[in-house]
Amino acid sequence: MDIRWLQDFLAVAETGNFTRAAERRNLSQAAFSRRIQSLESWLGVALIDRGVFPTRLTAEGEQFRQHAGDILHQLIDARRDVAGKAVPGRQHIRIALPFVLATTRLPHWWTSWSARQPLSSTVVLGNIHDLVTALTAGNADVMFCYLSDQQPIALDPDRYDRVVVETDMLRPYASPSLLARGVGLPGTPERPVPLLMYSVGVYFARLIDLIFETADARVVGTRILENDMSDVLRDMALAGHGVAWLPDGTARAGTGQLVALEGDMWTLPIKVVAFKDRANRRRSVARLWAQLAGDGRTPDVAFDSDPDFLITSTTLGEP
Repeated sequence: MDIRWLQDFLAVAETGNFTRAAERRNLSQAAFSRRIQSLESWLGVALIDRGVFPTRLTAEGEQFRQHAGDILHQLIDARRDVAGKAVPGRQHIRIALPFVLATTRLPHWWTSWSARQPLSSTVVLGNIHDLVTALTAGNADVMFCYLSDQQPIALDPDRYDRVVVETDMLRPYASPSLLARGVGLPGTPERPVPLLMYSVGVYFARLIDLIFETADARVVGTRILENDMSDVLRDMALAGHGVAWLPDGTARAGTGQLVALEGDMWTLPIKVVAFKDRANRRRSVARLWAQLAGDGRTPDVAFDSDPDFLITSTTLGEP
């Protein structure tokens, strides 16, 4: 039995859709279907009810879903225990989050978390698709991401706990030098707004599309740059190259000064949300989750490095 079959099965169980599950697993639909069939053949039962639409599990599939998750968690815990001998006495947590939160918020969070328990961590960086995949496949204990109520993530609330860690705003920012040249929203044909935008498919790109769709005025602008990373757009805005939509926390993290453009129509409330699989009963994860859920937010404190902290990083992609 191939361990990847379990990850494939959990992906289709989570999404309820073979096509989306195959995309999540970076497989063709034909190859994905063959692997699910191989798992069913190995078990000797049908896990997927192929006589209905949308896709749903059979009774045996629902029963096996919990077992599959437990098996993956046990294997991952065993791997971590064997590999984690270099940090005896420390509780290890695998954290998945976008690059922007890793650079602007994780150092502050870590001070609070590690003050209450001796921690080490593996940090998985990626876009929202990669982060959800890491969580649902059992490769991350806690996932952090930006979320808007207008663009939620379809994670089963009966399986995944969630807590709002912080609130923020997504709004347009520009350098004082750019604004001094008379650049402003919504722009005109004679003076279009230079736009620093997120790449197609990035979560923030969908939120900006939503802002544009609901605004009372139409933006007249020229796309100067597209990129996946908020930090890149922030630095380009700091250099005076255009207007970028940034979370307030990201805008403040720059080394220069950015000015928020006025107008509620250009602004969208967002949240930093943490997710955890309820089946994950590891003590270190439970303790961290109790901090997040109990505090309602993570204190904004300064970061002091400690050579005893061990953080390793794996990059999957960029939000």
